[in-house]
Amino acid sequence: MNQFPDIYDLNAGDYVEDFVKWLTTDHMAVFDSIRDGILAFLLRMQSIISFIPWFVVIGLVFFAGWRLKGVKSGLFYTAMLLTIGFLGYWNDTLLTISVVLTAVIISLLIGIPFGILSANYKKMDNIVRPVLDAMQTMPSFVYLIPAIMLFGLGMVPAVFATTIYALPPVIRLTTLAINSVSRDMIEAAESFGPTAWQALIKVELPQAMPTIMAGVNQTTMMAMAMVVVSSMIGAKGLGYSVLIAINRTDIAMGFEAGISIVFLAIIIDRLTQSIGDRFKYEE
Repeated sequence: MNQFPDIYDLNAGDYVEDFVKWLTTDHMAVFDSIRDGILAFLLRMQSIISFIPWFVVIGLVFFAGWRLKGVKSGLFYTAMLLTIGFLGYWNDTLLTISVVLTAVIISLLIGIPFGILSANYKKMDNIVRPVLDAMQTMPSFVYLIPAIMLFGLGMVPAVFATTIYALPPVIRLTTLAINSVSRDMIEAAESFGPTAWQALIKVELPQAMPTIMAGVNQTTMMAMAMVVVSSMIGAKGLGYSVLIAINRTDIAMGFEAGISIVFLAIIIDRLTQSIGDRFKYEE
């Protein structure tokens, strides 16, 4: 009696399956082009990061921490990177950074312009907002399904799934940042007769930058949160080591790879937050 009648079953999954089959059969060339572009960008990112000597990477992180937060922070970040190296996960860390950076860069290239458009066109914002709500409440594992269906297994679907998961915060906070710019300041700028592009570049974006940088920080941390999940469909790096440790019930390996992810996430989070704080001080 408590069972819902089968006659009302919409079979929505069948329609989705037909739609995906239509995409993969009639428009596979488009997805092949997207895959090739993402793969080329990812490989270039990996080659650049791998080319830099380990001591230079540590030196750059120390310098960034020192300039942004002070000597103690620089030494703290250096100690965490050295610990990752001593644990034997330096190469995995570089692979993880390349995947995260690729996903974050793509997210920012899409999200910031999209957020600006949403701030200027309310009808568009009314459509985008519930979509972002759904994207942020959806479990991260769900993003693996379209990635696998469209791109198969490997690094490209991992980057694709990470990008989709990390995209909402930068769109939301960019929209909020543009809408929060003082109307008096905008009117003062308009009195000099600038074009809409000039007003955006010289007035709105500089004022909105602290909030936009908060969006960059959140997007980066969301990408880091997908490290282990994306390893299930082929992403190499620290997440893959954690996945292997889970399958083998290898506590030592799981701890070492897991703590390396924690250290990397702390460094990225603190550095991006510090950059955002600098924009606040310059206001």
